[in-house]
Amino acid sequence: MTRSEKSQVIEDLKVKFSESQYFYFADSSTLTVGQVNKLRRTCFEKGIEVQVVKNTLAQKAMEATGDMAGNFEGLYSALAGPTTVFFADTGNAPAKVIQEFRKSFERPILKAAYIDSDIFLGDDQLDILATLKSKDELVGEIIGLLQSPAKNVISALKSSGGTIAGILKTLEERG
Repeated sequence: MTRSEKSQVIEDLKVKFSESQYFYFADSSTLTVGQVNKLRRTCFEKGIEVQVVKNTLAQKAMEATGDMAGNFEGLYSALAGPTTVFFADTGNAPAKVIQEFRKSFERPILKAAYIDSDIFLGDDQLDILATLKSKDELVGEIIGLLQSPAKNVISALKSSGGTIAGILKTLEERG
């Protein structure tokens, strides 16, 4: 790889690291070409970008992100041996893909994950990462919780014919 090619890879990774809130480092060595292709296909279907990177280039790209570079320092220790990067739009998507893939194969093994400025190191974090809720799931839960009291009041109004006495009676029974 020439110096200009390395510079271009660093620049491309710098943009991805600075724009991505969620990315994972994994070791997918020992997978056959067919298995890697299957992993890439699964990731593509889930909207996850997969890229094999050289560790030194990945670290230089993270260091070049400026203000965000301090956020990435904890990830540098994971950059040893073969590294595959998973870039995603949701924090738990790569973890779910890795879990599902490992039902059939022993790899990829999670090295580290960067989730909204939090760093998770080691394969033992995979279960935690897979259970993280996406932003859309959290918003849905909050909306459901906010609607619940309103639904109770509306049902109380409807059940008692809408009279003040009926409302008081319903509230008294619930209290």
